[in-house]
Amino acid sequence: MTFLERLAAPEPLIAVEMRPPRTDLSDDAAMDAWLAMSSALRRFAREDTVLFFTDNAVGSSEEENLHHLITNLEQDVARTRICPFLTTKHTLEYCLWYADRLASDGHTALTVLGGDVHVGPPRCVPHSNELRRRIRARHARLALGAWVNPFHDPARQIELLLDPGATADFFLTQIVSHHELEPLRALLGEADRRGLALPGLFGVFYYRTPNPKTLAMLSRFIPVPADEVRRDFEERGLSADEICAATIRALRALGVRRVYVSNLRPDEAPERLDAIARLVET
Repeated sequence: MTFLERLAAPEPLIAVEMRPPRTDLSDDAAMDAWLAMSSALRRFAREDTVLFFTDNAVGSSEEENLHHLITNLEQDVARTRICPFLTTKHTLEYCLWYADRLASDGHTALTVLGGDVHVGPPRCVPHSNELRRRIRARHARLALGAWVNPFHDPARQIELLLDPGATADFFLTQIVSHHELEPLRALLGEADRRGLALPGLFGVFYYRTPNPKTLAMLSRFIPVPADEVRRDFEERGLSADEICAATIRALRALGVRRVYVSNLRPDEAPERLDAIARLVET
């Protein structure tokens, strides 16, 4: 089953977003991180899930995701369930070279994002759809993903996806929470009203701590219901797994059956995903 075929399947899907090691790690620490990532990839290859790999997430400099996938991923591990991210915050020549290498290695999907304009290098094109069009011209069979933010104007977000110039076969959303469902309800309502048929995966964050400094740092990059997250841990006595599962259950109640979980460490990701999936079903 290919990436798009799995997204189109009726069964619920809990996917995983993983981050390559930061470039400021020592050689030994980076090697340990890649070994943990490889072990998680082999485990996930046997599971009913798909994997996403970030590209310099939350403003940090990461090692190139594709380099690891090409050099360290065993040939018997199917590439069809692995979808890296590529932002426009590289040179155009690099972005097209990246897509060429991705396709050559047997991958079938790529999520193309604009990238945060407030940090890091400038974008090579103003909008991600321009880069998707250039990649589609070179690799017509590569499934391309777009990005949607439920906290922006829902009519505009759905209009952008419906535009033929979007060049998108699927979409991912910004992180959402069961504590802030109104923006998501508005987006889903607009998608239904406009007849949006593209499959989408909705982001769910794995909160590890109620630490105010950590939540404040995260809020620079994603919407964080900080007060409610602190109450979940400190007053309601919920674990990180239970908080994550609560959001997935709330999304399923709204008709969302595909999500991706962000912020799982490679050394724990398979076990945590299994635990979260069990909690969702209870």
